[in-house]
Amino acid sequence: MAEMTPWVMPPTYASGTPWVRYDDLDAPLPTEDIAVVRELAADVAEIAALPVQQETIGAWEDLNALQPQRPMIQIDEVPWHELRDDPALQNRCSDLFARSLETTLRQTLYQWEHMRCDMVVEPYVDISKVIRHTGFGISIAEDTISQGQGEAISSHHFSDQIPDDEALEKLRVPEIELNGEATEKVEARAHELLDGILDVRMQGLSPWFSMWDDIEQLRGTETILYDLIDRPEFLRRIAERMTDIRLAELDILEEKGLLGWGLDRVHCCGAHTDELPQADFDVAKPRAVDNWVYGMAQLFVSVSDEMWAEMEIPQAVRYYGRFGLGYYGCCEPLGKRVEWIRTIPNIRKISMSPWADITKGAEAIGSDYVFSRKPNPALVAMDEWVPELAEQDFREVLEVTRANGCPVEFTLKDISTCRREPQRLWEWAEIAERMVRQ
Repeated sequence: MAEMTPWVMPPTYASGTPWVRYDDLDAPLPTEDIAVVRELAADVAEIAALPVQQETIGAWEDLNALQPQRPMIQIDEVPWHELRDDPALQNRCSDLFARSLETTLRQTLYQWEHMRCDMVVEPYVDISKVIRHTGFGISIAEDTISQGQGEAISSHHFSDQIPDDEALEKLRVPEIELNGEATEKVEARAHELLDGILDVRMQGLSPWFSMWDDIEQLRGTETILYDLIDRPEFLRRIAERMTDIRLAELDILEEKGLLGWGLDRVHCCGAHTDELPQADFDVAKPRAVDNWVYGMAQLFVSVSDEMWAEMEIPQAVRYYGRFGLGYYGCCEPLGKRVEWIRTIPNIRKISMSPWADITKGAEAIGSDYVFSRKPNPALVAMDEWVPELAEQDFREVLEVTRANGCPVEFTLKDISTCRREPQRLWEWAEIAERMVRQ
């Protein structure tokens, strides 16, 4: 088997669990680090034990069963890099593993205090298993421009690595292996820090279907858009090959017990449901059918609905069919595309971005899916924070979704900046809670 680093996943992959890094796993944890993490964990555990957590979980379950008590709200993808000067968020641990857990706990406590919305604080911490993944056989070639030192956002320019069928043949099914020894050490370290306070759940990968994001990073945006006109058959071969690989990857993850399970969010939205996992679920071997999946094809925002459907839908049907429940979409405007999304199996939520035609979207969704609204993060990023604009956005969406009987959730995400004024996020949360409850 090819040499693999001990903590690598494909560039567009993430597990949905805290991205825990570590130093020497054989070195003892500093006593001071243990004390810091356990104190924070105790605070989180106290919040997790509150009765409101089960009430909120029940409300998410009702929404995801399409029988909502009320609209649900959430803030995710917070620009933590802009909040790092707050004493409540400043790290004290020196060990990288302890520091990663400390960061997760501090952010949980901060969000609970300042922008809670319908957040659920769980009595456990998910830790990634140490999984080695070779990738898909072709490396990304890119140039980047950073927003600035310490900032989270960069610009990317990708060079075409699949110009022809000969290059396409280099795409391959990945080799995936659990690093058992390292995983045991990571788990032991987590228990040393959290035992008696919060449970530890070791998690595998939770893949999603962003096939065109994968292809875009291997080819570049302009190349693909030109090929839609000049070489559509070649693009279809790439899409079919990538989907074949991703399905084979699922087979490997299921066979080796390396899928994630029981995640509480899907694409930044509440995922609590009493429909998953399946009745015959085995925690040692989670399957795709026990899980949510999400996907998108944001690359095709500027092409016709028919061209998007031709390139995306046949492959999405194949992939989503393996899972228990699905979420479709991200920032692309899907208001006029719901009729095609309906053909994808197991869909339960459909994204309605700031650029979607919300009237057409609500009419097409009706009561059949969750209308998953993504308010425009520019509202908290402008030169001046104008709360009235946030209220107006809520009012417009609530009116149209009520008129069409849509179950609805609001998730403020993709927040690259709040102009270093976190109070904007706090006020957005206050407005959201007032608007959905009045």
